[in-house]
Amino acid sequence: MRVTKSRVFSDGVRTWMLKGLVNQRGEHVGPHAASIEKTHSWWRVMCLTGVDYFSTLGYQPAIAALAAGLLSPIATIVLVVLTLLGALPVYRRVAQESFNGSGSIQMLERLLPWWAGKLFVLVLLGFAATDFMITITLSAADATAHAIENPFAPSWMQGQEVLVTLFLVALLGIVFLRGFKEAIGIAVVLVAVYLLLNLVVILVAIGHVAGHATLITDWWAALTVQHGNPLVMVGIALIVFPKLALGLSGFETGVAVMPQVTGDPGDTEEDPAGRIRGTKRLLTTAALIMSGFLITSSLVTTLLIPQKDFQPGGPANGRALAYLAHEYLGPVFGSAYDISTICILWFAGASAMAGLLNLVPRYLPRYGMAPQWARAVRPLVLVFIGIAFLLTVVFQASVDAQGSAYATGVLVLMTSASIAVTLSARRKKQRWRTLGFGVTAVILVYTTVANVFERPDGVRIAGLFILAIMATSILSRIRRSFELRATSVVLDSNALDYVMSDAEEYDVIRIISHEPDEDTEAEYRNKSRDERRFGHIPPGSPIMFLEVHPSDSSDFEEDLLVRGVAKHGYRVLQVTSGNVPNTIAAVLLEIRDQTGLIPEIYFEWTQGNPISNMFKFFFTGLGEIAPVTREVLRESEPNAKRRPHIHVS
Repeated sequence: MRVTKSRVFSDGVRTWMLKGLVNQRGEHVGPHAASIEKTHSWWRVMCLTGVDYFSTLGYQPAIAALAAGLLSPIATIVLVVLTLLGALPVYRRVAQESFNGSGSIQMLERLLPWWAGKLFVLVLLGFAATDFMITITLSAADATAHAIENPFAPSWMQGQEVLVTLFLVALLGIVFLRGFKEAIGIAVVLVAVYLLLNLVVILVAIGHVAGHATLITDWWAALTVQHGNPLVMVGIALIVFPKLALGLSGFETGVAVMPQVTGDPGDTEEDPAGRIRGTKRLLTTAALIMSGFLITSSLVTTLLIPQKDFQPGGPANGRALAYLAHEYLGPVFGSAYDISTICILWFAGASAMAGLLNLVPRYLPRYGMAPQWARAVRPLVLVFIGIAFLLTVVFQASVDAQGSAYATGVLVLMTSASIAVTLSARRKKQRWRTLGFGVTAVILVYTTVANVFERPDGVRIAGLFILAIMATSILSRIRRSFELRATSVVLDSNALDYVMSDAEEYDVIRIISHEPDEDTEAEYRNKSRDERRFGHIPPGSPIMFLEVHPSDSSDFEEDLLVRGVAKHGYRVLQVTSGNVPNTIAAVLLEIRDQTGLIPEIYFEWTQGNPISNMFKFFFTGLGEIAPVTREVLRESEPNAKRRPHIHVS
C-alpha cells in the first residue's frame, strides 16, 4: 500500500509539473498555454509589456544621474531621440516581419541556415536570458530597496536586502507554479496606478521648480562651468549614453507578446494585418509615454536632489522619484508610491518570466537542444527561479551591480534587431529604409561595444549564460539523438498506393534502403540484385526503394512528406530530411500503422571507422545508418514484436 501511495503521489506530481506540455515544434507562445485562447486589445497588452518597460522609472532617473551627473537631462534627451527615431522604427519592422512572437531572433535565424544559424540563435538566446533573468533579479532588488527605505519599514529589514529579494523572487515563482492567469488584468491596474502616481510626483516637482526659478539657472551655470558650450555637453552626453541603455528595455518583450494582441476578423496566420497594426500602436504609444516620463523625471530629479544622494548608499540611489514623493508629498503618499513601485517592479519580473517561457520552448526543444519537458511551464519556472536565486546571492541584491549585465543583454538584442531589419530592407531593395536602419545599427553597435568596454561584467555574465546554454544544448542533442524526430509523417497518394497494394496482395512489405546517387537504371538494377542475393529476399517477392534526400542536418524536428515515384520501372519512396536513420525509422512505423503489417527493410553495411561515422551522424545526419535506425526503433517501440525488421548484409 505504501508503494502504491508513493507511486500515485509521484505520478500526480509529474502530471502537475508537466501540465501544458505540447509535443509540437515550439508552438508554446506564452505562460501556461499551448495556444492563445483569448486575445486582448493592444492597449491592455501594452500594460503587460509596460510592467517591464514603465517600471524602469523606478531606477532609471537615479542611474542616469549617477552616470551623467548634471548632464542627466541632456543624456536622457539623447536616449529619447534614439528611442523614437531608432529603436521604435526597428521594432515596428520586427512586428511586421516576425509576428508569431519570436521577435528579431527569428529574422536572423532565417538568414543563417545549418549549424551556423542554430549556434547564432543560441548565442542570442544567451543574451536574451541575461536580459530577462537580470530583469527578474534587478527589479526584485530595486523593489526591496524601495521597501527598506520606506520610513514605515520595520527595523529588522535593514541589512536584509538579499533575504527580502529572495522572498520576492520566490513569490514570483509561486505565482507561475500555481498558474499565471489574468496577468493582463493585473498589469492594467498596476500600470495605471503607477503612471498616475508618477505623474502626480512629477507635476508637483515641476511646480516646485517653477516656484524656484534659480534652480534652473544654477543648474545651467554649473553645467557651463563643468563642460563649456552646449555642443560639448551633447558630445559628452553621447559618450555616457551607453550607461543609460536600461531606458531602452521593453521593446523585445513588446514583440514577444504579439500573439496576445487582438487582430481583425480577416486575419490569417500568414497575414495577421490587424495584430501587426495593433502591435505597432502598442510600441508607439509605450515609447511616447515613456519618453515623456523619462525627460521630465530626469529633469526634476537632477534639479531637486543633491548629487551626493544618488551615490551608492545614498537615499536617492535607485529610487529618485520615490525620494521626491516622500520629500514633497509626505510619508503617506510616499508610502503609497513605494507600494505601487514595489508591486510593478516585482511584476516586471513576471513580464520577463513570460518572455523566457516564450523563447525557450520555441527554440531549444525544436533544435533537440533541450528535453521535451522544457516545453512545460512549471519545470522551466523552477529552473529560472533557481538561477534567479543564484544571481541574487552573487550580486547581493544590488541594483547598481546588475545594471551592466542588464544593459548588455538589452543592447545586444536591440543591436541584433537593428541588423536584422537593415538586412531585410536591403534584401527588399528599400534604399532609404536600409540607410536609416543602418545608421541605427551603427549607433547601437557603438553603444554595445562601449558598454562592454566600460562595464565588462555584463558580457562576462552573458558569456556564462551562453556557455551554460551551449553545454546543455549539446548534451541534450546527444542524449536525444535516438529519438523519433518527425512531428508528422504523410504518405502521398502514390506512396500509400505502393504500400497498401503490397500489404493486400502479398501480405508482406519489403523495402530496400537506397542512398540517392546515380539516377540510372543500372544503379537500381544492381542494388535490387545485390540485396535480393545477400539479403535473401525470396525470388518474386515485391520490393520498393526508400530514399532519404539530405536537407539541413541541424534541424531536429521535421514534418515528413513521403512521395511515391516510379524510376526506371522501380517503385521508390522519397523523403527529404536532415537525419537519415531517424527518418527511416519514422517512415517504417508510419507504414506499419497504415497497413497493420510489420515492414522489413534491407541495408548494406556502411564503410569507414565507427567513431568517425558516429560524429558524421551527429553533425550531418548520416554515418552508420543501419545500427542507428535499429536503435531508434528500439527506443521508440518497446514491443519487439511490433518493431520493423532490420536486415543488414
